[in-house]
Amino acid sequence: MRRVMNAIKRFFFPPHDAKFWVRIAPYTLLGILTLIVLIGAAYGWEYTNSPAFCGTTCHTMPPEYTAYQVSPHANIACVECHIGRAFIGTQVFRKAGDLKHVIYTVFKNYEYPITANDMRPARETCEKCHSPEKFSDDSLVELKQFGSDKDNTPTTTYLVLKTGGGSARTGGGKGIHWHIINRIQYLPVGFSEQDIPYVRVYNEDGTVEEYVDVEKNIDPSSIKDSDLKEMDCLTCHNRITHLVPQPEDAINTLLDEQIIDSSIPEIRLKSVQVLRATYASQEQASEGIAALEDYYRVYYPSYYAANLDKIQSAITSIQSLFKQSVFIEQKSDWNSHPNNVGHKYSPGCFRCHDGKHLNTQQQAIRLECNLCHSIPVVANDQNFVAKIEISRGPEPTTHRNPNWIAIHKDSINTTCSKCHTTSNPGGTDNSSFCSNSACHGNVWTYAGFDAPALREILLSQLPPTPEVPVISGGPLTYVGTIGPLLQARCGGCHGDAGVQGLNLTTYQTTMNGGVNGPVIIPGDPANSPIIQKQSGAQPHFAQLSPDELALVSDWIKAGAPEK
Repeated sequence: MRRVMNAIKRFFFPPHDAKFWVRIAPYTLLGILTLIVLIGAAYGWEYTNSPAFCGTTCHTMPPEYTAYQVSPHANIACVECHIGRAFIGTQVFRKAGDLKHVIYTVFKNYEYPITANDMRPARETCEKCHSPEKFSDDSLVELKQFGSDKDNTPTTTYLVLKTGGGSARTGGGKGIHWHIINRIQYLPVGFSEQDIPYVRVYNEDGTVEEYVDVEKNIDPSSIKDSDLKEMDCLTCHNRITHLVPQPEDAINTLLDEQIIDSSIPEIRLKSVQVLRATYASQEQASEGIAALEDYYRVYYPSYYAANLDKIQSAITSIQSLFKQSVFIEQKSDWNSHPNNVGHKYSPGCFRCHDGKHLNTQQQAIRLECNLCHSIPVVANDQNFVAKIEISRGPEPTTHRNPNWIAIHKDSINTTCSKCHTTSNPGGTDNSSFCSNSACHGNVWTYAGFDAPALREILLSQLPPTPEVPVISGGPLTYVGTIGPLLQARCGGCHGDAGVQGLNLTTYQTTMNGGVNGPVIIPGDPANSPIIQKQSGAQPHFAQLSPDELALVSDWIKAGAPEK
């Protein structure tokens, strides 16, 4: 041992009269070793930053890694989001902070399902690639769905998603991404942020609006700024890379892509049932799904005999879907991590847009079916043309009430038919605008329509039911005949804060006209804009009948008297 130590000492500390190569040999060796260490560290850094390392090294990660591999971000390294882009020194310190996860794993001090509770802000991650200020396009969404009947009846739901974005300066700053362009703070309750009782909106003019859930006993003045969170991309897109589709949606996709044959009777219904059943292990789940073969052998013997290969292929696909979606040991499935995009299977948008977050004027954060997307249109194989309605004209005064969706079912009257088809209102047969299965055929669990505290407030905001007067030969004055007629026919759009500043519900405002000047010229019906609009080639929204138009014309000709 002493000889070895002496040899090492002579190598690193040669005599001063030693040959040149002997004197530089230790420095050369140290340089080579240093280079090897640096190269090894670089390779180690790259490997520990790779998705394969993140997803396969720990047995806690299979659920997240499986979902990641089929996500829109499958080509993006995990560290891009979980550490963020930064100077390498900063990244090293951030990564060192994650050593706690190694300790949790070694001592089994973690909880299932695995969650990420220290994500980098979206400004440092998402917006390195996605800039809300740079895009403002909307998009057409086509949702293929299959029924739970024997024939797995297919339908398609079309809607225009109002993604929005851009800035107000360029005419944008609207749509869903309005939330990112404008500053919004909220008070989350719990780690998953599924309950948001308080929202603060900063307006462009510097004012601040506060909205409080009417069912929560919260005093806004008692809320500390440090308890609020700034809304960003991750407030909604919290599962974009690790989303596990709900069974209904996943089976719809498999049927649409013909991975599962849609000719198999009841296959959509039975697939969802076996996927949503409770199993103690993956083996038990595989056996439970395989039992579908027995079902078809008993209840559809003829089909079973002729199409056994289709049934077995479907069972294999369902088993594979379950293995990719449910990890029993890690307590991870389609319900373990709420997805904040949408509002069907979890609160999502309805955490704030539930209709019961009100400001001091009792106005809600708008809950509108066409606020973030167009009214859905459901089409079946008999509908060769699907018509999506995009509202671009003036809105009636009632529709501009922020609480309109919550009260509209109690406000249906004859004026609705001026703009919409209205047969079977509230129905689900898709026979009219007001009979929409995409709206009325679903139970919106997380909307606040039925909140008792909200109902009391809304009752006072219900608009009066208009009564179209019967022309009965009364005095030809505004008070006697013309006023009630205009109020019933035109008041929906031309009331208080009416379209184009025109209010036809009182005599004085009728005579004042709108932003373009008077609409009634006493004694001159031919040049009165109200007569010109009603008798033009283009029908008006609230079109007067010929008799009603003649009555208004005679009234104007008589000097348009009030009484």
